[in-house]
Amino acid sequence: MDDSLVAAVSEAAPFPILVAPDPALRRKANPVGPADQATVRAAIPRLFAAMYAAPGIGLAAPQVGLSLRLFIIDLQTDGVRDPMVVINPEILYRSAEVETREEGCLSFPGQYADVTRPRAIRARWLDETGARHERALEGLLARCFQHEADHLEGILFVDHISALKRNMILRRLAKRQREKDARRA
Repeated sequence: MDDSLVAAVSEAAPFPILVAPDPALRRKANPVGPADQATVRAAIPRLFAAMYAAPGIGLAAPQVGLSLRLFIIDLQTDGVRDPMVVINPEILYRSAEVETREEGCLSFPGQYADVTRPRAIRARWLDETGARHERALEGLLARCFQHEADHLEGILFVDHISALKRNMILRRLAKRQREKDARRA
């Protein structure tokens, strides 16, 4: 991780993460343009601070109420941070080979479900410096990239599971929220 990013993240106030069924999670995010550069620069450390505090391995701007095509990922191999900033991503190719793995989401705290996704993708995006990247991704990185890219389209991981399982997760979240509200009262 770049030293200036480490310093910025350590000093940043984490964004509060929106929890489903917040309607902002269903909105399609706007492309990041030149006028958004200052907002993006200020948001990146706060996104990482929120993701690390949660803790998680990915977080999309819409999950904190920013309607921008921006997300971050850090798979932290062997405890070493490996942050990735993704701006205006495009998935160019999805493999026919799929794999099913358990997924969770910071906007669905404590909720997990098996989701089937393409095992490999080819993607293009810009990073925080404006550099263009195009890479083949597979395994957990491909899964995380697809999960976060879905957020930019207003698609949630529960949209990839059966209605029965989705409703069970939403009921558990609602019950958890009612209990939290009762404790505050």
